[in-house]
Amino acid sequence: MKPRHGGIDFGTSNSTAGFLDRGKPRLVTLEDAHVTIPSAVFFNFEDDRTYFGRRAIEDYTANSEGRLLRALKSVLGTSLIREKTRIKTHSIAFSDIIGGFVGYLKHRLEEEAGGPVDDIVLGRPVHFVDDDPKADAEAEAELEKAARSRGFRAIAFQFEPIAAALDYEQSVEREELALIVDMGGGTSDFSIVRVSPERARAADRRDDILANAGVHIGGTDFDRLLSMAAVMPHFGFGTPTRDGKRNLPAGYFFDLATWQRINLLYTQKAMSDLRQIRYEAARPELVERMIDVVRHRQGHALAARVEAAKIALTDRPEAAIVLDMLEEKLSLPVAAGDLAAAIDTALERVAATISATLRDAGVPAERIDTLFLTGGSTAIPLVRERVLDMFPRARVVHGDMFGSVGLGLALDAARKFG
Repeated sequence: MKPRHGGIDFGTSNSTAGFLDRGKPRLVTLEDAHVTIPSAVFFNFEDDRTYFGRRAIEDYTANSEGRLLRALKSVLGTSLIREKTRIKTHSIAFSDIIGGFVGYLKHRLEEEAGGPVDDIVLGRPVHFVDDDPKADAEAEAELEKAARSRGFRAIAFQFEPIAAALDYEQSVEREELALIVDMGGGTSDFSIVRVSPERARAADRRDDILANAGVHIGGTDFDRLLSMAAVMPHFGFGTPTRDGKRNLPAGYFFDLATWQRINLLYTQKAMSDLRQIRYEAARPELVERMIDVVRHRQGHALAARVEAAKIALTDRPEAAIVLDMLEEKLSLPVAAGDLAAAIDTALERVAATISATLRDAGVPAERIDTLFLTGGSTAIPLVRERVLDMFPRARVVHGDMFGSVGLGLALDAARKFG
C-alpha cells in the first residue's frame, strides 16, 4: 500500500521531507539529487516564474531581475507574517509565500511516495518565539494554515529535537539517557530523552521525554551578529552624526544584516530615509556604500557572503568578506576571534538554555550518556566546543546534520497515522 503520510522539516535555512519506505524512514530528493533544499524562494520577473532552493539562489546571484526571500520560517510568530511584499504589480503575503514553499515540498513528497500524501507531521522548534506563548501558538497556527492550504488534511506537529531523537534511536543498542542538541538556522532546541531498542517500539513515549527547551538563536543570528560586527561599521553603523550629538540610527543597519528583513529596505521610504541619514552622517561616504547595496538590491548577496565567511571560519582561522560596490571593491578580513567575539553573548544564552533543560529534567550533566548533535550550526567549532565542554564525560554522536529531523518526522508520521 502506498504511504499516505509523511514528515516535513521546514527549516530556516534548509528543508527536508520524508516517508516510511519498507519500514525505514527515507528522505525524498527535493532538488536534482539533493535530499535537502535551501528554504529560498525567488520570483523571477524575467520569465514570470517562481523558483525554489538552489535554483532560486542561482537566479538571484546571476542578477536575474526578481525578488528573493530566505529565512521565511523566522517570519512565523512575528508581525511580518501579516505583511505583504511587492512582486511586480502584485503584493503577496508572507503567509502565502510560505504556503507556496510547503506546496513544493508536498509535490516532491507525493512524486516519490507514488501517490497523494494527505497526512503530515510538521517539525517545529520548541519555541518559535521566546517567552511569548501567544505568539508561539500563532506561529504554529500559521504554519498549519499554510500546510492545509496546500491540501494536507490531518496535520500534527513534533518538536524537532524529539524527531532527531527518534532518528538516533534507530541505531542504539542499549538504554541511554541522551541530550539531543538541534541547532539549525533559526533556533537551538534541546531534549533529554530515554532511548533504547525496546522503548523504540512503544506507541506512547511521553514518559521517556524528560525535558524540552529551546531558544530563538541559530545560524542566521550568527550571520547577523557577524555582519553587525564586521560589515555594518563600514556602512556607517556606530558612527556619529556630523554634529557629534549621537550615533546614526541603527534600524536600517539591523535590517540589512537580517535575512528575513532585507526586503523591507527595498521601498521608496527606506531609500528616502537612508539619503537623510547620509546627509546627517559625519562620514557620508560610508552610508553611500549602504545606499549602493540597497539601490541595486544586493542585500541578500551581502548576507550570503557573510554566511560564507562564517562557514569558512569553521575550518580556517581567517576569511574575507568581499563586496563589489559600484565604485570600489571592499575586502573585509574576518578572523575566528572576530566571530567568537560577535556570537559570545548568544552562545551564553544557548548554554543557559541547556542548563535549564537539565534542571527541568532533574538530571545532572554527569548523568547524560550521549550528546546527539544535529543541525547545521553544530558544525561551527565555537558552538560545538561550548556545548561539549558542559558534558566532558558524554559520548558524542554526530547525526545527519540536515536530515536527522526529517527522518525522525517520517518515523513519527508512521506512528501517528500508520
